[in-house]
Amino acid sequence: MDPVATEGSRMACEDAFEAVWSRARGYRGWLTEGQARLLFSCALGAPQPARILEIGSYEGRSTVVLATAIAGTDGSVVAVDPFVDDWKYGSPTTRRSFEAHIAQAGVDGHVQLIADYSTAVRPGWSAPLDVLFIDGKHDVVTVLDDLRWARHVRTGGVVLVHDCFSSVGVTLGVLSLLRPGSRLRYADRSGSLARFEVGSVGLVDRGRLLAQLPWWLRNLALKLLLRARLGGVARRLGHDSPYDPY
Repeated sequence: MDPVATEGSRMACEDAFEAVWSRARGYRGWLTEGQARLLFSCALGAPQPARILEIGSYEGRSTVVLATAIAGTDGSVVAVDPFVDDWKYGSPTTRRSFEAHIAQAGVDGHVQLIADYSTAVRPGWSAPLDVLFIDGKHDVVTVLDDLRWARHVRTGGVVLVHDCFSSVGVTLGVLSLLRPGSRLRYADRSGSLARFEVGSVGLVDRGRLLAQLPWWLRNLALKLLLRARLGGVARRLGHDSPYDPY
């Protein structure tokens, strides 16, 4: 492969990401730049045309990043979010913001919204997926159900889980992947956004997942300090933010 062409392609991808992030970071949400870059890379690297399913869209920060990565192809992002009337995570106003942001970014032709609970949609789903992004309700029961979507992800495909090592419910759900027969092997993470690959899972893979638990316990300790209004102590531990680690 021509190294000049390869470098040109890399720079074009970087420019595309910087452009979409300059827009998406203005939407309310919890996705960091590093996490957005990981989503963009996974969507861009999927076989095209890719089918991506996102659980939990909020105002569309992650949706726009994913959809922009596959713009110019026949790929699609299926966004699953009930937009429940909740003070923090959603409301009819949130849905209007989501739809406006998708249109403003020019990716509405690549996004299909299913305004429903992921647990209600999953039993009737049959289409194969290339990328699955899980950022829905964080209780362990819902997370375990959302992980069942992975059966639709092709071998070699990617499953990304947000708040994987910062939420008790999400982390406990993900620890179910240690069981025999699991098809999701831990690859890496950006903050608390963990990337799993669909394929065979060995002891080394399980060990790499378990190795993230000290970082999870550190995040739980930071949350307790913030709840106790001990932000100064949290800063001394390296957490220079009033918000929970994610």
